Amino acid sequence: MRESQKKFKSPPKRYQPRGLSILYEDRDILVVDKVNGLLTIGTETDKENTAYYRLTDYVRKGIQKSKNRVFIVHRLDRDTSGVLVFAKNAKAKHYLQQEWPEFKKKYYAVVHGILPEKEGVITSYLAENSIHKMYSVTDPEKGKLARTGYKVLREVKQYSLLEIDLLTGRKNQIRVHFAEKGCPVAGDKTYGGKEKAKGIKRLALHAFSITLLHPHTKEEMTFEAKVPAYFYLLTST
Repeated sequence: MRESQKKFKSPPKRYQPRGLSILYEDRDILVVDKVNGLLTIGTETDKENTAYYRLTDYVRKGIQKSKNRVFIVHRLDRDTSGVLVFAKNAKAKHYLQQEWPEFKKKYYAVVHGILPEKEGVITSYLAENSIHKMYSVTDPEKGKLARTGYKVLREVKQYSLLEIDLLTGRKNQIRVHFAEKGCPVAGDKTYGGKEKAKGIKRLALHAFSITLLHPHTKEEMTFEAKVPAYFYLLTST
């Protein structure tokens, strides 16, 4: 936990929204640790089982007529856990979204197999097909630039634990890049195949930290969410 989190005393667990641990809150931003399995924002079929809905309810403190709300800055996939940042006013939202590409985002993941190169950067252009699945193309006219830095922290016969620097923020970027390397993220039924995901409790992808500039003070702040113990269990000998 960094200094920016130590200064903030998290509310008692009974006051925190289900599936979310509040890491930091002030008048401009609300930073949480999201569990895997929870949507960031609603879909056509599920509008309430989301971080956005639960945090809006939290900032309204049960007062339905309250104008308090949270604003979406970025998203995590439903099955990815970790640090998720919301703004508490439109001005903070616009600043954070404008500066978002410059902020540092670090992930942890467990992938299948052993990577030949223990450190590197994966670069491709990502495009989306008709069923909303992402894939790499070589033509920059047909996709958006995606860069993923990684470092192997530990490895066993079946799995490798990686520290990942998200250098660009494309949809499903980490999952696509490692699947195309032949080392899909453990538990990834979409890009790794349902057969490989059998017996794995969850998608082994976690947003570990975000370093940003505060929208009001411009102070550099780093927020961290503890890596799930399950990741270490998968990569233990």
